[in-house]
Amino acid sequence: MQHPGLDRRTFLGTAAVAGAGLVTATAALPAAATEPAAAAEPTAAAEPVATAGSGTAPTAGRPSATDTVYRWFGTAGWRIDHGARTVLFDPYLTRFDTGLHSGTFSERTALRVDTGLVDAHVGRPELVLVSHSHWDHVNDVPHIARTNGATVVGTETTYHLLRAWGVPASQLVVVRGGEVLDFGDGLVVEAVASRHSRNAHHQYFAPGTLHSAPARPPETIGDLVEGDTLAFQVSLAGGPAAFLMGASDFAERELAGLRPDVAMVAVPGSTATHRYVARLLTALGRPRTVVPVHWDTFETELVNPVRPDADLGAFLAQVRQAAPGTRVVVPDYLTPRTFR
Repeated sequence: MQHPGLDRRTFLGTAAVAGAGLVTATAALPAAATEPAAAAEPTAAAEPVATAGSGTAPTAGRPSATDTVYRWFGTAGWRIDHGARTVLFDPYLTRFDTGLHSGTFSERTALRVDTGLVDAHVGRPELVLVSHSHWDHVNDVPHIARTNGATVVGTETTYHLLRAWGVPASQLVVVRGGEVLDFGDGLVVEAVASRHSRNAHHQYFAPGTLHSAPARPPETIGDLVEGDTLAFQVSLAGGPAAFLMGASDFAERELAGLRPDVAMVAVPGSTATHRYVARLLTALGRPRTVVPVHWDTFETELVNPVRPDADLGAFLAQVRQAAPGTRVVVPDYLTPRTFR
């Protein structure tokens, strides 16, 4: 989340779209964005998959690439299912109103969790990865951890906030970037030291870190400082390696050696980060597929079509220029999808 001195649209620009190799879902993009998938390259980089009740039989034996299913939760959030295993990244489903999109933003906005909505969509996760501790990334995590007993991987700040919320220390894993964690049976998570997005004034909302738990549980969005930012690369046996970002900045040297098959890339809200898209895609070895995230209006109900609130067109044009062979998939909410 960037600094709220201006409204969200000023942070992120206006939505337009351009570029070949584009696959759209049902997002409410401008007319130029609604190029049908058939016009894109004829490779199956991303495919909707059969959902429960479709009559499709489960794959027997060891999971393959088609068994790794991704669902976008909006903002930067993802649910990743691989066989019977579920991993979440930055799951924020509650999407309450802070006034960010109406120009009445208040850091005193009270935190709340729509437990019914969250429970309906997260499944039974064993692992929750958190990029940083702003409300639109961490708000729903304490409920998920307490309800499902999931392990949460994040920064020291995320650790201390969750302890204040009553999540047992035994469920919390602190990383700084560089750790390669093996969770067994082919699930490997690499933590990557990253950076938070910056607005046109090179600032962002609620900087700061915590080195101990606050005296009482956080109550407002202003209580949730950024606390450093992480990215993650998640590899599941037989499935693609996915690079997951929660904010639109990075450190090139931290990405050395990463070669994801698919990159979930946060759309920038300003040009404060020099040549963001070109440098990022080069550092990642020009992934086969890029999926833009954090481009939606995330204080409205989680229903399709997606309401864009970012300069998606500029982003897609930059992807095309930097990596002409990369396929871009514009997601919609909750649609199960595979990547190869």
